[in-house]
Amino acid sequence: NENNPLAHYEGTAEEIYKQFNGQIDMIVCGAGTGGTITGIAKKLKEKIPNVQIVGVDPYGSILSGPDDPRAYHVEGIGYDFLPQVFDAKLVDAWYKSDDEESFTLARRLIREEGILCGGSSGSALAGALAYAKDLKEGQRCLVLLPDSIRNYITKFVDDRWMYDNRFYDAPVSESVPDKVIGDISNVVPTINPNATVNDAIEMVKADKTINWLPMVDDDGVVKGLTSQMALSTFVFNGGDRTKPVKDAEIPVFRKLSSSTPLNVARFSIEINQEVVVVADQNDNGQFIYKGIATSADLFH
Repeated sequence: NENNPLAHYEGTAEEIYKQFNGQIDMIVCGAGTGGTITGIAKKLKEKIPNVQIVGVDPYGSILSGPDDPRAYHVEGIGYDFLPQVFDAKLVDAWYKSDDEESFTLARRLIREEGILCGGSSGSALAGALAYAKDLKEGQRCLVLLPDSIRNYITKFVDDRWMYDNRFYDAPVSESVPDKVIGDISNVVPTINPNATVNDAIEMVKADKTINWLPMVDDDGVVKGLTSQMALSTFVFNGGDRTKPVKDAEIPVFRKLSSSTPLNVARFSIEINQEVVVVADQNDNGQFIYKGIATSADLFH
């Protein structure tokens, strides 16, 4: 959207300039589509030639330059391509952020400052804390906190989500056995992802004990997960039974390695529909099916 940087050029940047009476030395801003940082940087460099623009980009994104592809949880910043509205030449320096510091700092902003922000605000703050160290006494640094807490109540704001994703150490419970998830997982029937929805329904009809049905290919690689509920919802919503079973999969499910401590896995199970797929990564990064674990298995 070519009007995105224009809006920040005419609006946001002017507001910043007026609020600071033109006396600002550094601006730290996350980059996503690039509209915000491009518009602000262009206008302020016209008015304050020596202002330093610091962009924040998560590891795995290529906005700051080539990077090894990797998944990241923080949302709203980073991309795997360069948007046309983004002008990287306007950015003087880059800070590469990681998920753990982003979410930890965002939670601190919420808890200590009362700013109900999102994860990318934590990323921006991490960049500001790193680069503001180079400023002299009396110089000013502005960090933009672009997102709100609204979309993240069940994500990084939730302690259980932080435990599940290993960003926090899960609290130790004396009632949880000193075991790993592989010790309690069960090997249940699987279905090939190329099978049809009707094939899955017939499996469930033939064996009423099947509740969760992992999708596993011929090489043992986990490709998805469906369930009695997901299948019935698909059919009752008018879905075609001849479609691939992938069409009736659970959109988001959790995979845990068999070596995951039960103390961590209990939180994963709790917030992921009471089930996780146990799978170990091979040398190619593929998840090889080992079984599933449910909330009922925690009692064993």
